[in-house]
Amino acid sequence: MSDQTAAARQLVTLRAQGRTAEADTLLKIAAQPSSQWLGDQAAKGIVDQVSRRASAVDRTPVFVAYNIPHRDCGLYSAGGAQDAAAYRSWITGLAEALGDRKAWVVLEPDAVAHTLDGCGVKGAAAAERYGLLAFAVQELKKRPQVRVYLDAGNPGWAQDPSALADALRKSGIAVADGFAVNVSNFYGTDRNAAYGAELSAALGGKHFVIDTSRNGNGPLGGDAWCNPAGRALGEPPTAETGRPGVDAYLWIKNPGESDGECGRGEPRAGEFWLPYALGLARGGA
Repeated sequence: MSDQTAAARQLVTLRAQGRTAEADTLLKIAAQPSSQWLGDQAAKGIVDQVSRRASAVDRTPVFVAYNIPHRDCGLYSAGGAQDAAAYRSWITGLAEALGDRKAWVVLEPDAVAHTLDGCGVKGAAAAERYGLLAFAVQELKKRPQVRVYLDAGNPGWAQDPSALADALRKSGIAVADGFAVNVSNFYGTDRNAAYGAELSAALGGKHFVIDTSRNGNGPLGGDAWCNPAGRALGEPPTAETGRPGVDAYLWIKNPGESDGECGRGEPRAGEFWLPYALGLARGGA
């Protein structure tokens, strides 16, 4: 548990306001480890601080590198590094900040999958992206205690598994420790395990991690990925999954942080939203 997460800070506020019942509910989120997302120029300092604090108590932080140029197809989490050179410099800074400390890094949610759908970069821009991801994997893996997992979409993202495996190869999966599935999504663990196992088989047995942060009730259905109602927390983070090839269940998405405005005036992507967090903690109620 970190006292630096948005959920932990909100918990302190609720206790101070005497809102005990809500605080007790929110503790289901705040008491679990979740990831530190990195997406701007402050990232190097954050990595240094968080990794030092984790090392001091013999814990392993999980970082999410989320700064690829042309990020998120210009949707609610649009942005990213200005260009390829800026991205390479940014990644090099993260690797330097990690030094010889332990860390897991989930690399660029959606970046590979968006080269294969109707939204994302194509042609030379896709080739550049694969090269940047491969560079990121290589730089991070120069650090002796860093594990790297390339994002590989989710089971509901309609795409050819063989094409995805090929794109991951171009993005440096051979050097990475594995891949991540279901980041910020809601698909159930069994379905993710099957999806990951199929992809693993195409990649020579690469291991993977599953984001279980909000998959307790599975997806709402259709294209309802943006703050869908009635969802629930999934399995707590653990490296003891009992599933061959599944290195961990992680809370990669921080439960309670908004997916975006969703066309309904909801909080911006990444902002903590207490009513949604309480709904997740109550099992979708």
